[in-house]
Amino acid sequence: MKTKSLKEIQIVPSILSADFGRLAEAVIAAEQGGADSVQIDVMDGQFVPNITVGAPVIAALRPVTKIPLDVHLMISEPGRYISDFVKAGADIITAHIEACTHAHRVIQQIKNAGVHAGIALNPATPAVMVQELLDDVDLVLVMTVNPGFGGQAFIPTTLPKIRTIRAMLDRRGRTNVPIQVDGGISTETAPLVVDAGARSLVAGSSVYNSRSSVADAIKALRLAAANGLTPKKPR
Repeated sequence: MKTKSLKEIQIVPSILSADFGRLAEAVIAAEQGGADSVQIDVMDGQFVPNITVGAPVIAALRPVTKIPLDVHLMISEPGRYISDFVKAGADIITAHIEACTHAHRVIQQIKNAGVHAGIALNPATPAVMVQELLDDVDLVLVMTVNPGFGGQAFIPTTLPKIRTIRAMLDRRGRTNVPIQVDGGISTETAPLVVDAGARSLVAGSSVYNSRSSVADAIKALRLAAANGLTPKKPR
């Protein structure tokens, strides 16, 4: 297995599955374990049924790590809060297409603040919904579970959507824009999403609720994901 192949895959632990009383330790463990970034899921109890953390928690975590903080906004009216998360130290901010009345405006608001902008879509949302944003975003997040809770089972029907969005990006010459996946990512599903075109894998339970260490869990995911890069033999 080539080192180059391993570096093509981004492993992004989600602290949604970590001990909320020890979040700083969870972030440090992810960084020391070789994570490429850490995802912080922000939920408001409206767009999704759960409530998690806000900008003050991100501001508290910013000093403890040098790796990027990837903020996933699962909230209604995300445009109202972009400046708060930028000031808190977010490096990447992803908003949901389903929550944006004016999605272009939200993406530009994020980018104008000097932060990478992502757009997310739920499992039941068709790929065409983000088509008009693909020339502007830095990342597309395909939810592979319904958002709101950690530890859910992977939804296999999201795989064709990953392939579709990858093709849409490539046709626009946006080959460097990664597709991120979030939900049910494990050593079993990682090669499937990579084969479909994902390169950034968000993992919560398989990192923080694993029987192995955080570092070993990240390594196992990266190795499993790289199997999805193996060239397929012609049939």
